[in-house]
Parts: sequence; C-alpha cells; structure tokens
Amino acid sequence: MSNASANAGTRFQPAAMLALATRPLTIALAVIVLMLAIGEAVSPGFASPQQIVRQLTIAALFGMVAAGQNLVILGGREGIDLSVGALVSLGALVAGNVMQMDNAMILPALVLTLAVTFGIGLLNGLGATVLRIPPLVMTLGMAGVLQGALVLLTRGVPSGKAAPMLTQFISAPLVLGIPGLLFVWAAVGAALVFFLRRTPFGLKVYAVGANEEAAALAGIPVRRVRILLFGLSGMFAGLTGFFVLGYTSSVFIGIGNQYVLPSIIAVVIGGTSLAGGVGGYLGTMAGAVVLVLLRSILTTLNIEAYGREIIFGATLLVLMLFYGRQRRLRA
Repeated sequence: MSNASANAGTRFQPAAMLALATRPLTIALAVIVLMLAIGEAVSPGFASPQQIVRQLTIAALFGMVAAGQNLVILGGREGIDLSVGALVSLGALVAGNVMQMDNAMILPALVLTLAVTFGIGLLNGLGATVLRIPPLVMTLGMAGVLQGALVLLTRGVPSGKAAPMLTQFISAPLVLGIPGLLFVWAAVGAALVFFLRRTPFGLKVYAVGANEEAAALAGIPVRRVRILLFGLSGMFAGLTGFFVLGYTSSVFIGIGNQYVLPSIIAVVIGGTSLAGGVGGYLGTMAGAVVLVLLRSILTTLNIEAYGREIIFGATLLVLMLFYGRQRRLRA
C-alpha cells in the first residue's frame, strides 16, 4: 500500500510542478528576474540595490492604484475603473491644498483625501449597479467630469504643495535604506491578501465575481458589495494621489493619467481574470513591478514616450488574449 502511494505521489509530482510553473504569479516573478538581468546587461548598475529600491518606489505607486482596480475587476461584470487616473489627480490636489507645506496638516490632508475619493468611488458604484450603467461608461464619464472640475478649480496652474515630512517619507531611506512608502505598500499588500482570503466580505467578493446569480441566491447583497468595491477603488486612487504628491512635491493637471492603463495591465499580469471571481493582489504587486522594469528598460534604450505607450497597449492586448478570455485562472 505504501509503495502504491509513493508511486502515485511520484506520478503526480510533475503535474503539480507544471501547475506551479504556469501560475501567473510564478511567471511574473520569473519575468522580473529576466528583466533585471536584461537591464543589467544593457546598463550596468540597473540591478543594483539602490536602483531596485528606486524602481520599487515607483512600482508602489502603480501597485496602490492597481489595488483598487483589482477589487473592482474581482467583483465581475467586466468591472474596470477608468476614473482612477482622474481620482489620483484629485487626491493629489486635495492633499496639496490642505497641506501647503505644513507638516501638521499631513494627517488631515490624508483623511480628507480618502473621504473625498471614497465618496466619488461610491458614486461610480451606484451608477454601475443601481442605474445599471456599464462600468466602463460610468467611470469614463466620471473621469471626464473630474478632469473638467480640476481644470476649473486650478485654471491649469499647479496648485498645492507637499509637506517636507511627506516628501522625505516617500524618497528618503527610513530603515535599512528602504523608504517609508515601500513599508506602506507591503502593509497594503498584506492587508488586502488577508481581507480577500480570510474575511467574510472577501469571500463574498469572489462569490459575486464568480457567479452573481448564485451569490444573490445565497443571500449575498450583490449590489452593496459592488458599490463598496468601487468606493475602495476610489479610496486607493486617492491614497496614491496623496503619495504622488509627496513624490513630485507639487500638483499639476493630468498627473494621474499615466496610472490608468498600467493599473489594468498589472492586474491582468498578476493573473486576475477580467471575467471576475479569480485572482489576488500578490500577483498584481508583481505585475506592477514588471511594468516599471519594462518602462525602465525602454527608457534605457531611448525609446520615446509614444513608443512606450504603444508597447504598453500591445502588452495589454496580448495579455487579454491569453488571460482575459479565460473564465477561470489560478490565483
């Protein structure tokens, strides 16, 4: 009996190893190692510890936007939030105008920024669920409204300044040469993994995304879950705007536009199905790092900005071809 069990274990081991090797998270991690090697070959010092920390700092900003995007996509019904870029800009504007270089106003600026962007996210959710407006249309329309409001409020002039302590927290080493932003991102990652996998609401998110009708029959408040997911997406975009302010020290219109497409690509690279119900945030974090390394390599090769955008768009199309059409993916 023991010999039979051993033979069965040996027989199934290659299949298990193949399954592990083909998981999106595993592939993303392998791509990160490959890109670091390519970058080092193209530009010596690309994979130095200091440079890796810089790349991770940028990836943290993309990753926090993608956190909210990840939640909306997990909720199903082709939920993609196209307003995150405008919400990042709005969050940076609110935070900068509350702070105005005053360290004592950092916490009030953070609270107000999260409250405002969470509320706008809830409006997106209400439009997509109660009014039955397709999420792409609802969030794209909201992005247009917010962009117009930003122009009206700022008259096209940079408005708001970061507090020195926030700028130092983002850029200066905090512990072991690592800036504070990376510790925040790690905390966000741990919290989201716990939230999605170990809390009743997280399990409801997967249930709603996998099969909305079955979830409703099981007594899950589908609309309420989806509305809250859009609210959280807005909140994470606002949080990103808060940290983008610290990274750039000032605010200008359209500062968040660069985060829209990468936030979607990072989620798809990480293995979250665009059909909803399958995926996780660890893969999205790895996807954000992949995108930042790809951008850095393209910059090192002196590829123009429009060329980088073409490559990002093509990457999304290819990933959708392989991942997006699948109903089920391993997290």
